[in-house]
Amino acid sequence: MINKEFSTDFLNKLSNILTQKISPIHSANSVNKLFKTYLNIEKTEFVIWDNNNMVLKNFVKDWEVYENKGITGEINFIYNSLALSNGEKFCFNEEEFSCNIKEEEQYRILDLKSEENNIIFPLVSNGEVFGLLNIDCKNNAFTKEFFTILNISSKLISGAIISYILNEQMEVSLNFYRAMKDIAKIIESQYELSYIIPLIGEMIDRFMSNHLIYMFIYKDNEYSLVWPKACMDENVYKLLDKINKSENEYILSKNNKIGVFPLKNEENIIGAIAAYSNTDKLLQKDIDYLIQLTRQSGLTINRANVYAEVLKYATIDALTGLNNRRQFEIRLKQEVSNSKRNNVSLCCIMTDVDYFKKVNDTYGHTAGDCVLKKIAEVILHEIREYDIACRYGGEEFFIILPQTKLQEAAAVAKRLRKVIEETLIDITETEEAEKNYIKVTASLGVCNFDEAMTAEALIQKADKALYEAKRTGRNRVIVV
Repeated sequence: MINKEFSTDFLNKLSNILTQKISPIHSANSVNKLFKTYLNIEKTEFVIWDNNNMVLKNFVKDWEVYENKGITGEINFIYNSLALSNGEKFCFNEEEFSCNIKEEEQYRILDLKSEENNIIFPLVSNGEVFGLLNIDCKNNAFTKEFFTILNISSKLISGAIISYILNEQMEVSLNFYRAMKDIAKIIESQYELSYIIPLIGEMIDRFMSNHLIYMFIYKDNEYSLVWPKACMDENVYKLLDKINKSENEYILSKNNKIGVFPLKNEENIIGAIAAYSNTDKLLQKDIDYLIQLTRQSGLTINRANVYAEVLKYATIDALTGLNNRRQFEIRLKQEVSNSKRNNVSLCCIMTDVDYFKKVNDTYGHTAGDCVLKKIAEVILHEIREYDIACRYGGEEFFIILPQTKLQEAAAVAKRLRKVIEETLIDITETEEAEKNYIKVTASLGVCNFDEAMTAEALIQKADKALYEAKRTGRNRVIVV
């Protein structure tokens, strides 16, 4: 028997569950247990209407299309019917009743009840039905008080879901502006397209969680995929063929599940960003976000091209102060020639920051820049004045050690590895970081030069040693 004390206790516990800051799945599990304990209800599901795809989706299971054997065919019809009532009716075993149940309706319910029963209450916000509370229960005491509790519960659950959705939308907006800022900031420390385009791709891909993101560069009248490694859908390429002939800011597939957005350099197309899904359509808000992200990406890539041209003849890496890649290649060839000519030893160390992508993902790219600058400082402090330290690219560094034997080079590498591991890196200038200091480790590959080798072969040998260090566990030195 449901009395006032019982109802108050139940609703108080339900309210406490719904106001906790926990994930939807944990909240749903707690609600299920509460309904089962107090109301003998076997299963409770929250189902949300997706206006874009015109289907019901499971609120708990990552917004999957809702499927429930036995009522799958009828549930869309039930939703539409309850929506027309503006949330003033509920459904019991496919028959509609007033949410404020009347005495004569209670008799009809008792006639309809069976061993297995289905009850569907509307989820309502501002007078509009946006989803369903779907309940399965066995033979029960279907009293007026029972349905009154369910009606009040559906309203409490409606408020909690709307609050969650609004918070999620706010988080999406914050993530969008963070992505825009990060894309703009890349150019402060990076200018190589081979490095910044994958970074842009990863940033947009994290933001557009429902769609796969592909980055293309347009060169010699064709689009080349540069991130990720493969795109198997022919429809993406069909849209790419059309984008040059279109004056629009984007092109969508007929089913709205694929969108292509051109990257422009002033008026010229320099590439494209494609968003692909085989399940979800692109919402207008997604399109608006992608248009702005594409514009920012185009500006960043354009600036990178300009900077690359300006820095082509420079010798110093702007971020770390070490020799840049171009200067490295010049100095390595000089040292290889000197080693051959004077028959003196030459060694190299190639090093890579372990899990550098995780640093960027966790603390932001400003923190990543702090790490690279600190690693450069450590390297310069630990090597001799006439050794040559270079930023090879991204998070990779190359150290040329003239007149150095392999055993001596290995000792330098081991000392470097230890110092890097023990160094506290200040990332307080990073807005997103919750920490002031972090630590990283590095993998190092060491090799020596022999007179039969070219400069390119020496680089490959060092790269092979570095790969082995990373393959066998990272934060170690491998000598080959």
